[in-house]
Amino acid sequence: MSDIVISGIQQVGVGVKDVYEGWRWFKKYFGYDVRVFEEAAAANYMLPYTGGEPRERHAALSLNLQGGGGFEIWQYTSRVPEPPKEPIRLGDFGIFCGKLRTQNAQETYDFFKTEGLELLGTVEKDPRGSLHFYVKDLYGNVFDVIEDKADWFKDESKNTGGTFGATIGCKDFDASIKFYSDILGYDKVLYNGDESEDFAGLNTVGKKYRRAILTESKPRVGAFAKMFGHSEIELVESVDGKGKDMFEGRFWGDLGFIHLCYDVSGMDALREKCKEAGFPFTIDSSAEQEGESFDMGEAAGFFSYVEDPNGTLIEFVETHKVPVLKKLGIYLNLRKRDPKKALPNFVIKALGLSRFKG
Repeated sequence: MSDIVISGIQQVGVGVKDVYEGWRWFKKYFGYDVRVFEEAAAANYMLPYTGGEPRERHAALSLNLQGGGGFEIWQYTSRVPEPPKEPIRLGDFGIFCGKLRTQNAQETYDFFKTEGLELLGTVEKDPRGSLHFYVKDLYGNVFDVIEDKADWFKDESKNTGGTFGATIGCKDFDASIKFYSDILGYDKVLYNGDESEDFAGLNTVGKKYRRAILTESKPRVGAFAKMFGHSEIELVESVDGKGKDMFEGRFWGDLGFIHLCYDVSGMDALREKCKEAGFPFTIDSSAEQEGESFDMGEAAGFFSYVEDPNGTLIEFVETHKVPVLKKLGIYLNLRKRDPKKALPNFVIKALGLSRFKG
């Protein structure tokens, strides 16, 4: 399986009511101002998660060039996206919050406070000693903003970098640790225990949790690995066992965090590895199209999905084509490159020429 390359978190999917409304908010507060692709079409391959029917949607992939993964901002257009049936609570099964990096947690917290954002508690230290705080976006999605002074891909004087990871509610804590370690390479344990004082702003008083924070022991490699940077997964299990499925009675693509996506190479080998580990692909564009790239209008590649032990959707994308200078028709063709070789920094920074003007 040495030909499998997982370069890092490409994006987290966020189901919204209005693509442009959400994008403007994410641009202003989280710095997501680079447009990688945008497409309005039917989600033909996602039938197991969309009620057995293709559903029309409008999706856009945006980046923050300070570093980290992007957001896939996703809106149903053929139906009204539904909110959760009940308020989502820490320990429910699925992606509870997205993680973002900041160079100064207190300064970012203070700025968000002056802007009137919904802050959950104050700046606290998590169990491994990092300062962080929680904030909600305009749709009520929670983000964990973590102070991290490791190398940033580019300094654009923004409050945050891009997607740094996610906090995921677990049904089976130990199986989840094994999945994220063995399949996705989060083989270094930063914390494993039950400390939860810094959860106080999340309405968790009186509740007990198991909690693990995982990261990679070695730097990621691949075309975009320098920009994606390091990341982490936090796993949380409610000791009382009363967690529920965040998307129960709803479709993938409805409001909330819909998936966590990794940039990969070696999709055929990854398919076999996941199958052998008991996590077969549930969606597989490469198999459906007999090895032909899936065309996303401005980008192309393979994509597939697996479910982690909690039913959370993990997407894998093998990128074949991505626009650099769309106005001049300049695209990157990645199929013939060494999948472990990083792209030159200036090539990735050229993506900044496609800024979202909304």
